[in-house]
Amino acid sequence: MRAVVCANGELSVQTLPALQPGSGQVLLNVLRCGICGSDLHARSHCDELADLFAAGGFDAMMRSHQSVVMGHEFCGEIVEYGPGTRRPWKPGTPVVAMPILRHGRDPHPTGLSAHASGGYAEQVLAQECMTFAVPNGLSADHAALTEPMAVAWHAVRKGRVSSKRTAFVIGCGPVGLAVIALLKASGVRTVIASDFSPRRRELATRCGADIVVDPAVEGPWDHAPEKDRAADAVETLNLGFDIMERLRRIPHLPWWYAFRALHTFDLGPTGPDVFECVGAPGIIEQIIAAAPPRSRVVVVGVCMETDRFQPVMAINKEVELRFALGYDPGEFRDALHMIADGKVDPTPLITGTVGLDGVGGAFTALASPDYHAKILIDPTIKATDPRGHRIDQTLP
Repeated sequence: MRAVVCANGELSVQTLPALQPGSGQVLLNVLRCGICGSDLHARSHCDELADLFAAGGFDAMMRSHQSVVMGHEFCGEIVEYGPGTRRPWKPGTPVVAMPILRHGRDPHPTGLSAHASGGYAEQVLAQECMTFAVPNGLSADHAALTEPMAVAWHAVRKGRVSSKRTAFVIGCGPVGLAVIALLKASGVRTVIASDFSPRRRELATRCGADIVVDPAVEGPWDHAPEKDRAADAVETLNLGFDIMERLRRIPHLPWWYAFRALHTFDLGPTGPDVFECVGAPGIIEQIIAAAPPRSRVVVVGVCMETDRFQPVMAINKEVELRFALGYDPGEFRDALHMIADGKVDPTPLITGTVGLDGVGGAFTALASPDYHAKILIDPTIKATDPRGHRIDQTLP
C-alpha cells in the first residue's frame, strides 16, 4: 500500500507491505483522514512527547528514529477481519474507529506508534470492539471528524457548563472551533471566543460563537454578562458579612446549615467556564490572571513545553483547573451520532483536501493560521494543493 511515512522529522510517500489484521482487528480502506495539530507537533517533538508518556508509565509512543505512518482521525470501509472477531459489518461498510490497537495486552496509539500504522495511507487497521458503523449516510468528510469532535465533547463534559452560563474559548484553532460547536450543541447560551487570527475568528462565528474578539484590541472578559461575573474579593467578603448579619438576627437559627447547602448544591458565587485551546507557554498564567474569580478552566490545548504560573493567584481567586485528554468509547460514539443527526456541523472546520502526495505541503500550510483549520487526506486523489480541492469556498 502507499503511505506517508514520518522518520527523523521528514515526510515521504512510500510503498509498504500490505497490512494484515491481527486478533480482534479489522482492515479498512481509508476514505478520509484528518491532519491533526498533534501530528504537526509529533513530527518535530515526538521524542519529548514519548519521554513525557514514558514517565507516566506508557512507553509505546513514536520516536524520531522510527518510521511511522501517522494519522488518527480516519473514516474507512470494511475490507476483511482478523481472527477472533464477531464480523458484524459487511465488506464495504463505512466505519470510524477509536485510534488504538492492542497487540496481546499491549495498547498502541494508531498513528503515533511504530506498532500501529495510521491513516495517512491507503489502508489502516482498527480494533473491532472500538469500531463504529457510520449512520445516516454521513459523508466520509464529516465522519472523519468524529475523533476531534470526541476530544471536544470530552472537554465540554469536563467543564460541566450550565446552559445558562457563559463559556469562554481561548484559541480558535481546530480544537477551539470544535469546542465552540460542541458547547452550542449542548445548549450553552453564550459562547465568547478569542483569537488573534482574523480567519480563525471568522470560523469561530461560523461554528456558533456568539461573541468573537481580537485579544490585541479587547479582552474577552469584558463581554461577560453582568450576572455571570463573580464578585471580587471585597464584594465576596462584604457578602459574607451581610449574610451573617441577617442570619444571626433570627434567634436559635442553625445558620450553618445554609452554608452546608450552598456547598452541597453548588449554589455559591461562581465564575464562567474557560476553555484553554491554545497549548502555548504562558496561556494558563494569562487566563488565571485575567479571568473572573472562581472560574473553571479546562485545559484542552496541548503545550509541548515546560510552563509556569503563579499558584497564589489561582488560590486567591479559587480558580479551578481541569485537564482534558482524549475521550471514552461512549463519548466517541456520541460525537459520531451528534454529527450524523445534524446536532453538530463540522463543515466550517474542513478547509482543504489533498492526496497522499500533498501531505507535506498540507503540513506547511497548517503551520499558518491564516487559511486552514482542518485539511483532510483522500488517498484516492492526486491533489497536492489543499486550496485546489476545498470545501470552504471562501478561501483565497
